[in-house]
Amino acid sequence: MSTPGTASDRVRRFTRVLAAVIVPFLGAAVVLLYLLPNATDVTFAWTIQPALTAMFLGSAYAGGIVFFVHVLRTERWHRVKYGFPAVVVFASLLAVATFLHWDRFHFGHISFFTWVTLYLTTPVLVLVAAALNWRADPATPEPRDYAIPRAARIAIALVGVVAFAAGVALFVAPTAFLDVWAWPLTPLTGRVVGAILTLPGMVNVWLLVDPRWSAFRSIFQAQLVSLVFIAGALVFAAGDLTWDRPAGPAFAVGIALSLVAYAAFYVYCERRSRGGSAVGQ
Repeated sequence: MSTPGTASDRVRRFTRVLAAVIVPFLGAAVVLLYLLPNATDVTFAWTIQPALTAMFLGSAYAGGIVFFVHVLRTERWHRVKYGFPAVVVFASLLAVATFLHWDRFHFGHISFFTWVTLYLTTPVLVLVAAALNWRADPATPEPRDYAIPRAARIAIALVGVVAFAAGVALFVAPTAFLDVWAWPLTPLTGRVVGAILTLPGMVNVWLLVDPRWSAFRSIFQAQLVSLVFIAGALVFAAGDLTWDRPAGPAFAVGIALSLVAYAAFYVYCERRSRGGSAVGQ
């Protein structure tokens, strides 16, 4: 029996089908970029160097798998709602980057056709899915929900704003960062890294308007997985970091602190939610 306010809070079939189609492509990308980062010259749509950049992109896709599996499995739209604007922005930026650096791609390779097809269609299809579902959220808490404290929401949103601003700056003017970034970049990889950095910003800002932990639990799981993969990339591709630049060690420390902070925040909210600290109480 459904609880009050949940009847319309559902994920439409179109959105589930879209998630089911996207997940296998993300899985393939994780294998090619994260497990085989030094072979992108023969396996991927374009050659990515150094390996850390490939693994960084693969880490974003790993989080995407978690997110879209939740989209596929969850019964309630509000649990995944705020991830969709982030995906639209990320995919749109990668589409723009593709056409700005068209000459860098491996024309004729199956990965090239796959990449171009996905980034021509994904921004539109995900935007349509978001539009079809958006108003399905009744904006009511779940029975054992938790109201995230205002101070925590503002702090996390500010972190997101900083990441988003850095991502936009890197995307718009990548050449300005080539000599100061934490590892070697090209204009194309700079724009890709910038697009990835917009993801937490586009998610975290919604905390300013919605305190429900249930609306962010699944998305924070995806972010945690991405952070774990990024941390792994920093270990296995540590040689790619430019340790003689301040940005090198700063990035490594920032990821470590972010992983600890996100994990602590997730555990705290889960415990409070299970304790019955419902929104509005």
